[in-house]
Amino acid sequence: MEKIEVVDSEEQVVHALVHFVEEKSKSAIAERDRFVMGLSGGSASTFLCKGLPMISSDWTKWKFIFCDERVVPFDDAECTFSVYKNNLFSKIPFNDEQFVIIDPSLPAKEAAEDYERKLRALYPDDVDLPKFDLLLLGAGPDGHTCSLFPGHPLLDVTDRWVASIEDSPKPPPSRVTLTYPIINNALSAVFAFAGAGKAELVKRLLKDKEDLPANRVKPTELLWILDRAAASQL
Repeated sequence: MEKIEVVDSEEQVVHALVHFVEEKSKSAIAERDRFVMGLSGGSASTFLCKGLPMISSDWTKWKFIFCDERVVPFDDAECTFSVYKNNLFSKIPFNDEQFVIIDPSLPAKEAAEDYERKLRALYPDDVDLPKFDLLLLGAGPDGHTCSLFPGHPLLDVTDRWVASIEDSPKPPPSRVTLTYPIINNALSAVFAFAGAGKAELVKRLLKDKEDLPANRVKPTELLWILDRAAASQL
């Protein structure tokens, strides 16, 4: 099921996003006693860090994984985990143990293998694929999502939960990323875009239906949250 929600402003994008996250967290905690959410960087992280302190929850039941991560030290500005840690830990009582993080001391291939082992430990009963409760995704101007870039061989990987990339077209070059089988097995996923700068990308994705990596995301439920500027070319 795919849905597009258009709101008036970036502020309302943030509110719509955290309302959706709150709804999914409540149902997951009620049904499974925990909520597992996949995180992304970029504007998605900005929106979530801004909005999450607006809601209340039993935060101890939350667990975070990363849809992709840059293989850089934790004190590097490109480290996605550090973005969330620096912007959320002072506002919400999360701790490091609630985040499944990569080992940045390893080369990308080994970091991906290590990260897959960590995810499998989170879902010990799932020999095939886990069902993450919600993935927060972003997309770049070229239509990439996670670290899945147009024309890259990683688009066709089906035998791993996590893959490495060492030649990312967008720096830094070394990253780990979830693959499509695990992305598309999620219960829900959400893209949130704001601003006229996203309008052309949104048109290519939602109106022209181009075969871009972000358009290959097909989980059980997919929500697109757009402000009017981002949706202006639809």
